[in-house]
Parts: sequence; structure tokens; C-alpha cells
Amino acid sequence: MRETEDQAVGDDPRRLFVFNGGFWWKPRLRRILALAGWRLSAGIPAEGRDCVGIWGASPTSWRGRRVATARNARLITVEDAFLRSILPGRASGHVARRGPIGLIIDPDGAHFDPACPSRIELLAAAPHPAPLLERAARSIQRLRDLDLSKYNAHDPDIAAPTPGYVLVVDQTAGDASLMGAGRATFLRMLMTARAEHPGAQIVLRTHPETASGLRPGHFVPEDLQPGDQICSAPVSPWRLIENARAVYAVSSQLGYEAILAGCRPRLFGQPFYAGWGLSDDELALPKGRRGHATRESLFVASHLLGPVWYDPCRDRLTDFEGAVDQVHEEARVWRQDRAGHVAYGMRLWKRAFISRAFGDAHPVRFTATPSPQVTLGWAGHADQVPHATRVEDGFLRSRGLGAALTPPLSLVADDLGIYYDPTRESRLERLIAAGPPPGGEARALQIIDRVRAAGLSKYNLDGAAPILPGTDGRRVILVPGQVEDDASIRLGAGRENRNLDLLARTRAENPDAYLIYKPHPDVETGLRPGVIAEADLQWLADHVVHNTDAAALLTAVDEVWTITSTLGFEALLRGVPVTVLGAPFYAGWGLTHDLGKPPARRQARPSLAALVHACLIAYPRYRDPVTGLPCPVEVALERLADPSLVPRGAGLRILSKAQGALSGHSWIWRR
Repeated sequence: MRETEDQAVGDDPRRLFVFNGGFWWKPRLRRILALAGWRLSAGIPAEGRDCVGIWGASPTSWRGRRVATARNARLITVEDAFLRSILPGRASGHVARRGPIGLIIDPDGAHFDPACPSRIELLAAAPHPAPLLERAARSIQRLRDLDLSKYNAHDPDIAAPTPGYVLVVDQTAGDASLMGAGRATFLRMLMTARAEHPGAQIVLRTHPETASGLRPGHFVPEDLQPGDQICSAPVSPWRLIENARAVYAVSSQLGYEAILAGCRPRLFGQPFYAGWGLSDDELALPKGRRGHATRESLFVASHLLGPVWYDPCRDRLTDFEGAVDQVHEEARVWRQDRAGHVAYGMRLWKRAFISRAFGDAHPVRFTATPSPQVTLGWAGHADQVPHATRVEDGFLRSRGLGAALTPPLSLVADDLGIYYDPTRESRLERLIAAGPPPGGEARALQIIDRVRAAGLSKYNLDGAAPILPGTDGRRVILVPGQVEDDASIRLGAGRENRNLDLLARTRAENPDAYLIYKPHPDVETGLRPGVIAEADLQWLADHVVHNTDAAALLTAVDEVWTITSTLGFEALLRGVPVTVLGAPFYAGWGLTHDLGKPPARRQARPSLAALVHACLIAYPRYRDPVTGLPCPVEVALERLADPSLVPRGAGLRILSKAQGALSGHSWIWRR
């Protein structure tokens, strides 16, 4: 992790004397500073030795400036990084209170103040090796692909205005980067835009804090002419830029993003991105300042090297890519849940984790009555609310069975269908067919390696390593049993729809193979149907494994034969050939031997890494059981690999034991 040249880290943090209250009452701000090597202090700094921290150009920053001058202390300017959060810090609600994902801790100046070079300016002017510039280009494209900006409560259903307009960007009154510029500057910018683009539609972009009523802007409706438009809706900044013929800004980050998108904005201030030959500047900087830079070198300074990035799930510093992973997961959840949810078909024990998983924007409301107002439905009840988004467990679910009331760490929310139902298209199918974004396959390969190394599976049960008798050199085939009333069997099985049928077909097709039968854990515990009689097992299976670690078992077999079991997907992850008799989500893509009839619409031929990207990265949503935050799959893998993290309270443990005692009456809780 990069450190500033004068900054101490580790066991000897440097004292940072602060006189802004926000440093003390914002936990994440304090934590990032501590991890970056700063220890907040009160009182009087030692003359000529200590540092004084100020928050940008806040109304109370004068206190720190005065003390720093009086004590000959070095001034450290702290500001939010350019990728911050979902909502502005002034917004209400627990999501806004999470705080920033990164900080700019500047010992040289302030990026918004052109009076002297800031750390970002110095970094932008320095030479950078080609690999770092290539990383910057990839990162810029990733921000655009993921639709990420400083604030990220964008509504994907709101389109930008019709292309061809001139985008004029407002800012909040008194913003530090304006350096005193006021309404007169913004009106002059607007008049210049009209003069330089006569007859064009003007779109005035309102700052998110102004749109939320938190801080005033500079433009008013009376500033518009017929045909013009004020855009205050949560439209993606990238979409606004892409549809604009020209961009006008004073010092807004939107002007910088215009440069990153390949535009040449007209600037009426002196932000850090002005003066590099990438914009048309109304105000010239002093001769000899800045010179020329590429957008990649600017991005290296502003996003890759300049900020300190924070991983809130692991509580440690991270790099820019790690910060993007985290913000993307939070933004994806927010955008899907932005309007709030009415949920139907959720059993009582599930409602707590459903509330956590889908309640970031608004609290989830539960109903026992299907209606047009329902927006979330547990997939097993989807027929009663066909318009609702279907919810199910993810493919890396938990450490423990759902039937044992272990809450899931991952869920899927499918607005088209559901992954186990091949009779209709699902969102997962579209993701598989579309393929991963740039860099997606490389990330998926890392996920595959981590799953293999940690021996992870869907439920991650504590089971014994398999002890197999001698197979006499025969080909070893694993046949995983399933819950016979499971929806994936009802909707996706072919001619064979019982465990006995599956085992008999496998034996018939492979008379000389060594067959291992593994009953489903829910069936073994008596909670779900699917038992094969002992007499049938004796002549069909060579060996039956009970309470065995599924991941370890897969390393001991040559093939897997299944109807629709997720264990087939886990076998693919480990390079084990899979034959399917039904139409599971992973069949029909050219990666399995299909004896069933997968949907003809599955025409894409993805690599294994592309399939894994869709199934484990793009489709599910993960919730960190430690922090309660949406999290990337990498965090989920770490939690699942930790046997001490079993997220189930005492109440659910008691209920689970009672459920086991009444396993013969499972209809009571499965209604």
C-alpha cells in the first residue's frame, strides 16, 4: 500500500492534531486515517514536529490553519476520494452513515486549490511506467462499465435526455473547489454555452445534494429557455456525458469524467484536471504550471496513487480495484432495491435475513397475501406472484443447511425467471450468454482457484474426508442424490426424476464403473424426501457415503452423473467431467455431457471461467456476516472458509433442533 513520504505507519503512527468535529464523530474517517498511519490528537501540536489535519475547505478549517501557522506545523488536507459511496455524506439513513470508501490525504496542498501544487498534481506530472498507464485505461473502462462515480445512487431505469444536448453542470453553492466562484460565474458559463452552440438544447445538471434538498445550487428554473431542461433525476453521469455534444463545467467531477470519457470539456474554474491540454480553459493557470498529460496519467494520480482506499469488510487498506469491487456490490444492491420491496412467500425464520439483504434503501415489508404490489417472492411461491423478482439461495450459500435454518450468505434476485427453471429464460442465462466484462475471466479463474484451495461447496458442511475401498482400477463415478420434491427436479428433470431412477440409469450406462452414491444432506437428516431403499442401493451402488465432505469427495472421483444437482457445477469447478440427465443451469453450454434436453436457446459456448463469472460473481448478491455490508465474492469465500463464522442465532438453533425432532412432520414448516 502506498504511503506518503513523511507518513509513519504500523506501530508508530504520526500524531495528527485536528480541530474539526467530524474527524472525531465519523468512525470510518477515523479508521481510515489510523490504518494510513495517523493518530488523531487533541491539544497543541509540538512546534515544528507535529502535523495538523483539516477537512478540505470546511467552515471550521480555519482553526487548523491558524494553529498550523502558529506552531510551524505541517498542514495535512483530508478530502473524500473521487469514488466515495452510494449516497452523499449529508444524506439520511444508515447507508449514508457508512462513510467514504477512500480519502485523499494530502501533505502538499489541496487538489481543489490551484494556488499551489497538490499531491495529485505532482503525481500527474511525474512519469509513469507503461503497465501503470495500462492499468489506468482498464480502470477507467471498468468505472464506465459498472456505472460508478463519486456518488452511486443512480436509477438504471431513468434514461439520459435525447442525445445532442449541451450539458452545463451545476455545483453546490460554496463548494470548496469553486474557490469563491458564485452564481455570476455559472451564468456566464451558461451564456457562453448558448453562444457557442446556438439553437442547441441546454441540459442543466443538478448536483445530487441539491436534488436531495441538502444544499443549494446556482441555477434556477428561470435560467432556462424554451426546450431546455433541468436534469435533477438520478441519471448516470456517464450516460449524461455520452449523450452530450459538449460539456461545460466550473470544477465539478463531472467535468473530469468527461475527460475520462474522451470528451474535451469547457472549464470556467481551475480544478486539478484543468491546464493539462485536455480541456478548453477559460482561466489560465500561471505559466509553467502543469503542462501536458494524458487522461491515463491523470487517472493514475487521482485514483490509483493519490487516494488511500479502504476495505470496510476486511477492515484494512486496499487498492483501487478492491475499492471498486466493494462500491460496485453496494451500488448493485442499492439500484436493485432503490424503490423498496413488498415481499411474499418468505417463511418467518427467513424474514430477518431478507430484511438485511434487501433493506438498504427502504425497510422490506412482508405480506401474506399475493398482490400486484409484491416485488419480491421466494422462488418456490413465484407462481402466485409471477410479476415479482424471484429470490433463492446462491451457489455458495452458507456453512450449514438451509433446512437446518442456517441463514444464507448469498442470495440471487432474478427479475426474469430463476436459475433452476429451464422452462423460461432467467437472468443468469442472459449473463452467461453475454459473457464477462474485460478482466472478468481472469477474476473468475482466481475464484476457481480459491474455491478449490479452500475446498468450498454450497453448504460447506463439516464432514469426514472420504475413505473409499479399493476400486480395482475401475472408473469412479459419483452420483449425488437430490431432494425429490425440489423445484429443480420438478421443473428441470427429464425422464429420470427420482434418485432411484438416476442411479439405475447410471448403472445401466456404466456397467463396469465403480459407483458412489451420496445421499442429499437434507434427505439424510429426514427433513426432505428422496430416500433409496437399502435393497436397491446394494445392487446399484458399489459404495454409499454418508456425512462426507462433498468438496473432498470430488477430488477422488473421475466423473459425476446427476439430474440437476448443484454438485455438478461444483464438479465442473474442479475439472471433473459431468453428465446430466436433466437441464440444470450449467447444462447446454457445451461444458457438460447432456443426456437430457437443455433449452435450445442456450446457444453460447462460454469457457468455464465465463460460466463461473456469471454464476458466482455477476448473478448472486453476497452479504458479509461480520459487518452486514454487501460484499464481493472474495470476502464471501473468506467467511465461508472460516469455521468459526456460522451466522445463526440461539433462537434459530433451538428452532432447528425442534424441527429435527419433528422431521416426520416437515409439512408444518414447509407450507
